Amino acid sequence: MAPLLQLKGITKEYRGNPAVKNIDFELERGEVHAILGENGAGKSTLTKIMAGVVAPTSGTLLLDGKEISLSSPAAAMAHGIAMVFQETSLVPTMSVAQNLYLGEEKLFNRLRGVYIAAQQFLQSLNFPVDPTRDVASLGAAQRQMVEIARSVRANARIIIFDEPTASLTPEEKGHFFALVKRLVARGVTIIFISHALEEALEISDRITILRDGEHVITDRTAAFDRDRIIRAMVGRSLSSEVYGDSAARKARPRGDRVLSVQNLSMGSVVKNTSFSLYGGQVTGLFGLIGSGRSETAKIIAGIFKRKSGNGGEIRLDGRSIRYRVPREAVKDGIVYVTEDRKLEGFFETMSIMENFQVNLAAAGLNRNSIINMKELSLLADHWVKALNIRAINGDARVIELSGGNQQKVVIARALLQKPRLIIFDEPTKGVDVGAIAEIHQLIGQLADAGMSVLVISSYLPEVLGLSDRVLVYRQGRVVEEFSPAEATTEKIMYAAVH
Repeated sequence: MAPLLQLKGITKEYRGNPAVKNIDFELERGEVHAILGENGAGKSTLTKIMAGVVAPTSGTLLLDGKEISLSSPAAAMAHGIAMVFQETSLVPTMSVAQNLYLGEEKLFNRLRGVYIAAQQFLQSLNFPVDPTRDVASLGAAQRQMVEIARSVRANARIIIFDEPTASLTPEEKGHFFALVKRLVARGVTIIFISHALEEALEISDRITILRDGEHVITDRTAAFDRDRIIRAMVGRSLSSEVYGDSAARKARPRGDRVLSVQNLSMGSVVKNTSFSLYGGQVTGLFGLIGSGRSETAKIIAGIFKRKSGNGGEIRLDGRSIRYRVPREAVKDGIVYVTEDRKLEGFFETMSIMENFQVNLAAAGLNRNSIINMKELSLLADHWVKALNIRAINGDARVIELSGGNQQKVVIARALLQKPRLIIFDEPTKGVDVGAIAEIHQLIGQLADAGMSVLVISSYLPEVLGLSDRVLVYRQGRVVEEFSPAEATTEKIMYAAVH
């Protein structure tokens, strides 16, 4: 019997540069097939070709042994192929229920009935999302749940998941893996893209690895371990470089107190929390999604406003501060690197160079009314090389870059503003293992240079590997602090949950 889906000699070029080159791929019925590779390896391009989002420059697609042409996502859906994108494609001004039933509306809709049906469907998937809420008001994890639910509702034969667990908590990931098993039991075939190698090893039947747009290897999952996957992805082992041993690593000495937070409050999300940040150190902030950790960081950076009366106090170098807008924080040297790069991190239709120009203007570093394009081009090329951003040059549009390279653009934009305190919110979310090592090295270098660094992360190995001290957030406040020698996975998770 022919494979369910076959790709033969698939090539896709952008401006004459191939994103994927002459790739052959086979998808068997009823399997979970993981596609792995560094950012820029061609994973998303290849799967978007399967989903009708991108047309190949050359090559052939066959479904059930018959050649097909996919001119759009609707055409792919007509063939039973659905894709859950890494960056959600929901309508933000519509409710969850309306997004789930978008395109299936009847002439006369009874909204209450739609909400009830959506509630029952979401509960069947163990997704705790209110169907009456607008998508714009949801966090990244809940938006991802809605995206997954919408694809499952389509009853597709093939579902492609692009980084589906990047925003989910460990408990939510467990629900997702159980959902995948139920889908496979119903005859659905799954393609799974993830930068979390342990997830691919746990859930998949076969693994395909791409590197630099080319096919490297396809084999049964049982034939792989983490180190073999990494060697195939990057050409060498990186296991010891990505996440360090916190117990063996000596913490950096504490510098001067840069920021002091006392009894900070905002609604029911942040509740009388207090902590300090010091120069020359990486402070890790761990907490479950919804614990209020990101909201606290956004108050510090002037994005959110705390209570006006009894909202607590923030002191920078001993001076009381209260920012109305982020620009005021940037001028004082406080920069926030968002966890949602597509929504808040860059202007996707602008080039890398144009994005940098916006940040220079925001920081007040370019006061001239006439922009020197030559200097700006040299600056963009410098950061492209410094952070190893895989782009043709600084004129490349950000939307054309892979997720990890987009993340590097966001970090470069922050560093352009010459911060003293930089807050990284999920700095390696949706980033491949090679880029993770580069970003972690950069964070360490910033602290070594005397900068105060706050890293918010849901991934414990990252927190343990990076931090000179670990703060644990629970229900709107810091509840524990650990040194690297004291910090263990068990202690941190216990503090975060109980």
